[in-house]
Amino acid sequence: MSLPLESVAASWVGTANDPAGGFPLQWLPYCAFTPASVSGPEPLTDPAAPMAEQPNPRPAPHLGVGIGAFVLDLHGLRENGLLRDLPEEVQSACGAARLNELMSCGPGAWSALRGRLFDLLKAAEPRSSRDTPRQRLVASLMTPAAQAVFHKPVRTENYTDFYASLHHARNVGRLFRPDRPLPPNYYWLPIGYHGRASSLVVSGTPVRRPHGQCRAGSEPAPVFQPSARLDYELEVAAYVGVGNPLGSRVPIEQAAKHLFGLSLLNDWSARDIQSWEYQPLGPFLGKSFATSISPWVVPMEALAPYRTRLAPRAASDPAPLAYLAEPEETLSSFDITVEAYLSTARMRERRIPAVRLSRANLRDLYWSFAQMLTHHTSNGCNLRIGDILASGTVSGEQPGSQGCLLEMTKGGEIPLCLPTGERRSFLEDGDEVSLRGYANRQGLPLVSMGECRGRVLSSGE
Repeated sequence: MSLPLESVAASWVGTANDPAGGFPLQWLPYCAFTPASVSGPEPLTDPAAPMAEQPNPRPAPHLGVGIGAFVLDLHGLRENGLLRDLPEEVQSACGAARLNELMSCGPGAWSALRGRLFDLLKAAEPRSSRDTPRQRLVASLMTPAAQAVFHKPVRTENYTDFYASLHHARNVGRLFRPDRPLPPNYYWLPIGYHGRASSLVVSGTPVRRPHGQCRAGSEPAPVFQPSARLDYELEVAAYVGVGNPLGSRVPIEQAAKHLFGLSLLNDWSARDIQSWEYQPLGPFLGKSFATSISPWVVPMEALAPYRTRLAPRAASDPAPLAYLAEPEETLSSFDITVEAYLSTARMRERRIPAVRLSRANLRDLYWSFAQMLTHHTSNGCNLRIGDILASGTVSGEQPGSQGCLLEMTKGGEIPLCLPTGERRSFLEDGDEVSLRGYANRQGLPLVSMGECRGRVLSSGE
């Protein structure tokens, strides 16, 4: 179902109509959260037993959808019969704790649920100042987003990180190989590596500085110590919503239909550990200690008005091989601005707002998510529902658009100067990185990708 996307479409939820709010009626991103109604102490299983002897299991998350300043509880909608016109499998999926069950229902079901949510939340025409009984019931199932506790929205078994930004690849390559910054295969295939799904954490989870082997350039042997060159990476993740059987391939014409939605992602990186260990097999412990993901998953259908073409290739670049070639008119990228902000402990003490480090746009990627998915399955690899395909660091060509400190500081040689007088080549303990994303087109409301935030803890030596 295609939803009305014109800016005049309004919701009876007042904060959803704020032009700068980010979560309008047209957006409806999904999340997993603990609603206010179940966030208090668990009821006693044996009222006669002392409190200390009672089990206190954590309440299971509910699926939610963002609308204005609130999270609407899908579990509550189902329990109150407000989804009864949807297929039973969709209703059941709305009672789950993660989005995987909904993903398994397929694109038709995803669209039907969005249509129902839109109908429940849209303002009546002509608008009435009086609440309807249905509106009051739906409103009772909302939790202020500021009071919600968010959880990982998807069960992810496999995570693949790509290297899809040409500008990032060039910037980093020039630091280590000035005469040949790009590997010879870069123009021919979306380079990627398999990450560690077990260390995916939701936004807000602290990240402990990792230990690892590091070797100074002039030293004969490495030492085992906390990383001194901890970095972030500004990325966007695509969630696989439709898998493929082992031994099968997904053709480029069908790849976009396999994707459920996008989220912000921060692939934390220990550059000193990485530089020592990555040859010849690539990233390992310098990456696997933590990857932060946003709690919000924006459905592909919501992103339709913000689709755009990939940045054009240079005339000297080879054309993709046939299995990766998209028709020229394909809108396979997205006009989404992504930003990274930094707040130090001293800045927070002095109430100084976080400073923006970079701003780039997803449309500047060299490879699309559809091409990443097609290449991933081109050897018969089976993708599974909930798998993550991450873009790799999103960087632009202009100054101020570099998506990590390694690029920004030229490998640590040119530190950043912060409002407090502090300098940063890489992250220090207490630093907090916040990734944000948004899209804003004329005639459409501003929409937000939410936030992906993490604070660095000491190594705990």
